[in-house]
Amino acid sequence: MRCPVCKNPMVILELQQIEIDYCTFCQGIWLDAGELEALLGDTQQVQDLLTSFKIDDAIREKRIKCPICNKKMHKIQAGQHNPIIIDKCRIDHGLWFDSGELQQIIEMGSLHKENEILILLKDIFTNKLK
Repeated sequence: MRCPVCKNPMVILELQQIEIDYCTFCQGIWLDAGELEALLGDTQQVQDLLTSFKIDDAIREKRIKCPICNKKMHKIQAGQHNPIIIDKCRIDHGLWFDSGELQQIIEMGSLHKENEILILLKDIFTNKLK
């Protein structure tokens, strides 16, 4: 799969038995539909976070194309306080996170701030995969 931002090939990483696509050039991450929920776990706090995701067509950021269907994705505001802007496929193929955004989303949705996924993401973004 090619990165929807910089068009370089992405590598596959496995986090808690979930395969995610990672761009080693721009550090963006693609999650297929349902993978974010699987990473966060099934709690009420996670459901509250996911229901806070709102499509915002007024956002002026450049729209990128879904790496699966090649259609321009929606801009989504995630979180209610200091929302993070992420990209979501219009026909639910998945979500795109620019560098560091997935870590911020997981921090928002995690009951345990030192969970395994957060530690791994911090390691990825601190040491930058080559």
